[in-house]
Formats: sequence, C-alpha cells, structure tokens
Amino acid sequence: MPDNRKIIEIDEERCDGCGQCILACAEGALRIVDGKARLVGDIYCDGLGACLGECPQGALRIIERPAEAFDEEAVEELLAGKEPGPAAAPAAHGCPSAAAMTLPPAGGPMPAAAPQASRLGHWPVKLQLMNPQAPFLQGADMVLLADCAAVAIPDLHRRFLEGAAVALACPKLDDAEAHAAKLAQLLAGARPRSIKVVHMEVPCCKGLEWIVAQALERSGLRVPVESVVIGRDGAEREDLLPAAALA
Repeated sequence: MPDNRKIIEIDEERCDGCGQCILACAEGALRIVDGKARLVGDIYCDGLGACLGECPQGALRIIERPAEAFDEEAVEELLAGKEPGPAAAPAAHGCPSAAAMTLPPAGGPMPAAAPQASRLGHWPVKLQLMNPQAPFLQGADMVLLADCAAVAIPDLHRRFLEGAAVALACPKLDDAEAHAAKLAQLLAGARPRSIKVVHMEVPCCKGLEWIVAQALERSGLRVPVESVVIGRDGAEREDLLPAAALA
C-alpha cells in the first residue's frame, strides 16, 4: 500500500479550466481534460505546490494521502513525450480530414478588398492530424492558431495564412500535453523556419505558448517565435504580449 505523502488536489467545482496551473507545473503533472485540470498520475506530482499560486479560482491545494512515490525518471519520460499508460485512441481510418494535400494558390497577393479569397495552402489543419513529413511543413513559416482566434479574426487569411503552414489547436478543451508531444514531432521532422503563435486574450488560451515552449525544448530545435494576442473584437492586443520571445 502506498505511503502517505503530500500531493496536489483539484477542486473540480472551482476549476474553470484556465490552464494557468499547467504552465506552472515543471513536471507536466497536470493537464486539461474535459475542460478541467486533472492530475496525470500521482508519480508525476512532487507535492511541492509550485502551481498553487497560479490558480485564480483557488481550486488547488496540497493534501496528505496515500500516493505512489514521486518518480523523477517517469517525469523525464513524460516530458519527452513517452508517457506510459493506455494507448491513444486510433485515428479514424478513411477520414478525409487525415489525408494530407497541398492546395493550389488562388493566384497573386490577396487584396484587402477581397478577404473572401482563401489563402489556405494545405490540408489537414488540425495539429494532431499533421504528418511531420508533409511537404507543406518542411522549412515553413508555421502558425499555431487557437481555434477561437480563427473565428475572431475577420481577415484571418490575409493577415496570417498566406504563405504559412497553419495548425489549429485548443489548449483548454484539448489535451495540452498531447499537443506538446505532437508539435515536438513536427518540429523535429519538418524543421520550420519560424513559428507564430496566435491566441485569444483569455488566460486559458495562453496555454499555446506553453505548448510551443515544451515542444521546442523536447525537439532541441531553436527557431524564431512570435506571439500574437487577439482580442474578442479581432484586433491585436499589444498590451498583452509577453515581455520576451519564447525562444
């Protein structure tokens, strides 16, 4: 039977899934699942509580209960994207969304007066569906785009998509750890020229920056990273930009 030790406890009623605790956990012990912060496993939590002060809802606390001992080696494997446990759900074979393709350009620079002209240059666009060996990713200028930002930006194609490889993700409702592992694979395989992170002004959306930072660390790749914060009105919020670049 496991010995009693200090470990994190999450009050699901208070947790709003903002993801701030995930950014503060160096061990990767927390992730967002079904819109709530969850403990990945007892062995990944050191019980020191570095995440406590980051929760705006006060949903985190340190308790003492029977728990497996903290395993530093398991943490290293988790951060390297080699998490043990149940296999991921199999991809839907035959799904058109998983078929990679390069789309023909619409022709010429997109005029400001014609935002209806698509500048999407490839398929798929969801991060988890992308193949690191896809031609459109190789040496590309990559845009990691929050799902909500795609809806908020009225001239998305003209401002961000032309000539770029775009990957959509949600750090709140999706599995942020899985996104970090997937992006690390893409970086190692495609070696993009640059990364632009485009996310909303809400706190949970900032998790995309954590995903990029983790992926860069795991892949060992160093590329220029730019962060763009979008307000609910679709305008860029320069007052909320990070003080320093991610890489």
